[in-house]
Amino acid sequence: MNPSHLCSYLELNASRFAERPAAVDPDGTTLSYCEFNDRADRVAAFLIGQGVLPGDRVGVVLPKSTEALTLIFGIMKARAAYVPIDWTTPAERISQILASCKVRVVFADPGLQVLNSGDGKLVSVDPTTFSTILSHEPILGVLPGRSADDLAHILYTSGSSGTPKGAMLTHRNLTSFVDWCAETFGGSEEDRFGNHAPFNFAISVFDVFVPIKLGGSVHLVPSDFGKNPRQLARLIADRKLTVWYSTPAIQRLLSEFGELDKLDFSSLRLVLFAGEPFQIPALRRIMELWTRASFFNLWGSTETNACTFAPIPRPIPADRTIPYPIGKPGSHCQAGVFDENGDPVAPGQEGLLHIAGPPVFVGYWGLEANNFMVRDGIKWHNTGDVVREVEGEGFVYVGRRDRMVKRRGFRIELAEVERCLFRHPDISEVAVIALPDLLAGKRILAILVAKGETTPSFIELKTFCNQHLPDYMNPDDFVFSNSIPRTSSNKVDYQALIREYQTPAGA
Repeated sequence: MNPSHLCSYLELNASRFAERPAAVDPDGTTLSYCEFNDRADRVAAFLIGQGVLPGDRVGVVLPKSTEALTLIFGIMKARAAYVPIDWTTPAERISQILASCKVRVVFADPGLQVLNSGDGKLVSVDPTTFSTILSHEPILGVLPGRSADDLAHILYTSGSSGTPKGAMLTHRNLTSFVDWCAETFGGSEEDRFGNHAPFNFAISVFDVFVPIKLGGSVHLVPSDFGKNPRQLARLIADRKLTVWYSTPAIQRLLSEFGELDKLDFSSLRLVLFAGEPFQIPALRRIMELWTRASFFNLWGSTETNACTFAPIPRPIPADRTIPYPIGKPGSHCQAGVFDENGDPVAPGQEGLLHIAGPPVFVGYWGLEANNFMVRDGIKWHNTGDVVREVEGEGFVYVGRRDRMVKRRGFRIELAEVERCLFRHPDISEVAVIALPDLLAGKRILAILVAKGETTPSFIELKTFCNQHLPDYMNPDDFVFSNSIPRTSSNKVDYQALIREYQTPAGA
């Protein structure tokens, strides 16, 4: 059994904690460690029977459930890589991702049978087909050749070329992060983790694999609960969750609309947040409501998972107004700050945060450009985050050097939003910018030039974007203009647009 393989966590605890709960469905249905491991072995046998080979990619386009989680572990047991995709994503984008990484098999919700799976076999997962999958005799033991360097998953993020990019991570990449989390934040088989993040979001690596390593339980949270903070708050309280990890936007909604003061959160011992800066008023508010939990700020990317962390003091000083630093690198990685030429910057000076070590991904699927730099024999990944190092506090996040932004914890390449709008038949020019917003963190504004005298309505543009983009990438507003400003080199002058459309309310 290879300790640097994600499936080893499940296999070990299937013998140590056979009857303890491993995963709990949104409806409360529980899967024990023994059941979980056996079902994953049967999924692996099914996939091998379908011709899946080590290194193949298998898509998972399903609502969150213990069935979906079982399929993910079965895929990895078959030495394949799982490719999770939000099942509410437009079919066109789903098909684009499946074709990009040439999936051998795709497990999909029955309502998505119309999607194009490329050359892969489409398996529509309903109770009947899942039972058929589980009827296969389980694989016996570990498949020969299983390695920490096997590809575990490919997570697709927004790409600067206007198409999604697939970050490839191995079991070694992911277990280095999971093992560090278990060592740093502690825990035991008594812990109950909430899994709010979708499986295609890097935060889910913590939600799913840390509890399985510890022998605890992962409680799957339905995706629609994020839109109903009262319902989400009740789930956290009723399940007596001990660990919660989400974006600041979700925690802000919980503190403002979840009626937390009416519920018992005494079981909650650890709260983590990542994905975007947590504005102090909102952070202070939820810490005053979740009084027993320790809070930590984590920072990283899909390519590295969380690589820096900082504890949040309790109470937050009354005169504190700026977000807390993203902290110091974990023991599982190295961090450095370099300028555009790859030279180290002096402490206190701004530069680009680079990460090296076991958690750094192996590259983007099908692309040669991977944001790597080799210096003094060490391979560094350029995260694209601008930071400065402050003595005693670690790294302070400044922003992004490129046009990639984070909103609600999701990374968005504005060029991809532009590419979508360029396809509208009544639009001739597009420029998309992100503006600061006190509530949402970022407000995405699309500036458009119409082809004719008639301009599409707000509803029409929203509907069009929803057909081609995930919800979190949909612009908040649209503005029509006679022209879009350009620089002397005939490029869109984004800074001029930001200056023009920046308002005090969004500052």
